[in-house]
Amino acid sequence: MTAPATKAIGNDGGANALHAALEAITQAVYYLDRELAPSQKVRAFQKAASIITDIGGDELAIRANAGTLTELEGIGSSTARVIVDAVTGTDRSGYLADLEERSRIEATSGAEIRAALRGDCHSHSTWSDGGAELRSMAATAQRLGHEYLVATDHSARLTVAHGLNEQRLSEQLEEVAELNNEFAPFRILTGMEVDIFEDGSLDLSNDFLEQLDVVVASVHSKMKMPRAAMTRRMATAVANPHVDILGHCTNRKLSGGGRPPSDFDPELVFAACANFDTAVEINCRPERQDPPEELLELAIEWDCKIAINTDAHAPGQLEWQAYGCDKAAEVGVPVENIINTWTADELIDWTNNHRQF
Repeated sequence: MTAPATKAIGNDGGANALHAALEAITQAVYYLDRELAPSQKVRAFQKAASIITDIGGDELAIRANAGTLTELEGIGSSTARVIVDAVTGTDRSGYLADLEERSRIEATSGAEIRAALRGDCHSHSTWSDGGAELRSMAATAQRLGHEYLVATDHSARLTVAHGLNEQRLSEQLEEVAELNNEFAPFRILTGMEVDIFEDGSLDLSNDFLEQLDVVVASVHSKMKMPRAAMTRRMATAVANPHVDILGHCTNRKLSGGGRPPSDFDPELVFAACANFDTAVEINCRPERQDPPEELLELAIEWDCKIAINTDAHAPGQLEWQAYGCDKAAEVGVPVENIINTWTADELIDWTNNHRQF
């Protein structure tokens, strides 16, 4: 599924020109995020939006028609093509159409699983290190056909990601309540991707964890711990009654310089997940694809519940679930074991009850 098409608006008014250009830039950013384009490319379009807003619609229309947009510092050839096409109401360059086509994502072997998904249990917003506000993430999830989106911004320890302490989490919970009044019947479920400390404890008090609908627990530090210590760390975390999902279990990165997987005993970790009814995440990010197929097959052997999550940090990335659905289908994950095929009420009922295990 794609972002809604931008309606071409003529160049007879500065306000219309600016509106059309900003809509086209927003769409380009969506597609760039969807294909995991380099961050500098995304920032270039975001900067262009700021530049044309500052100069105003009248000058924008003049420059677009005169071909002088690239004379403005910060407007490159790609951004100029998108802006000119939008202002003139044409698709002369074909840039946006090409970008939409090459970034398109569709589940193939996992199409049936994708159709069964009702929500996404792992997403980030500008509350931590995401690139879009929670409102925008929710609106996109709703447009993609989801019934709910779980807001799981990082916990405070991950300072590089501007993680949430308890005060900021309380503020986010207030925003979620307000947005849910606006978006109903679509729901934003409360949550957090909470850091797993070296001893297996979590980066948030039990009192706050208990308030959240869904808790994803992940390792983000000291990923090269010895095998026995890492196994104990992960197993301790998934045994916590407040943890619902084990996030990106190997921590590997397949691109951007790469990162080897953490060393742990998957038999013991997945046995703990099965025993304490904690779901194992299929992290759909293209650079993660975590867990690898052989570990996912092992999780299935242990009859672990599975969550197919995007770990999206931008609206376009919410479409990445197709990757995880294909992987799930190819290794034979039972659909009934996938927790985000459940309704929001069923999901919350499970998180509440298995915490009393």
